[in-house]
Amino acid sequence: MFASNRKTLLFAGCCSLLFIVALLAGQASLAQAGSPAQIPTGSIPTVTGTPVGALVIVIDNDQGFVNLRAGPSTVAYDIVGVLVVGQQAPAIGRSPGGDWIEVAYPGVPGGVAWIWKDLVEVRGNLPVIEPPPTSTPAVTATIDPTLAAQFLVEAPPTRLPTYTAPAPYVSPTMPSDAPAAVPGRVPMGLVIIGLAAIGVLGTLISFLSR
Repeated sequence: MFASNRKTLLFAGCCSLLFIVALLAGQASLAQAGSPAQIPTGSIPTVTGTPVGALVIVIDNDQGFVNLRAGPSTVAYDIVGVLVVGQQAPAIGRSPGGDWIEVAYPGVPGGVAWIWKDLVEVRGNLPVIEPPPTSTPAVTATIDPTLAAQFLVEAPPTRLPTYTAPAPYVSPTMPSDAPAAVPGRVPMGLVIIGLAAIGVLGTLISFLSR
């Protein structure tokens, strides 16, 4: 009987001890959850943007691209590359007249090229830059005078006709066909007029005698 009671008390004591340990563990976890989180004391780096310099943006055009040249001229400098519509390029400077813009263009001698200002939108202020020297041909073309003389054709001089003045113009005179009047002779016209008058007078007398 006594041994049975002793086992019962021992079992009850063990259960009570486990209950107390569990209760203490639960309070510790609740206390840890209610405490504020630890705030780091280290410095937080700030992000700053890198300032962007002047640039150009190719505007829309019929070709869809623009040519880049080695210098500010379409005659004295060759084409070294292209930029398509909407493409951007860092702008370096402008020509003394302001018509051309120098841009960074890697892959060409010097890493720069020139573009016409009306084909791009310029953003930013640009300094004036002197254009590069024009390229000179390595060999200057010369003409061999001996060879050129073979293709020269000399045309013989043509003598112009001499002018000879015509003979003076003489107007011919036509002789008169009318017979000359003979002195003492009655003119034929007067005879005709007289005969006509006699005829009219005879007709008048015949008309009155009826």
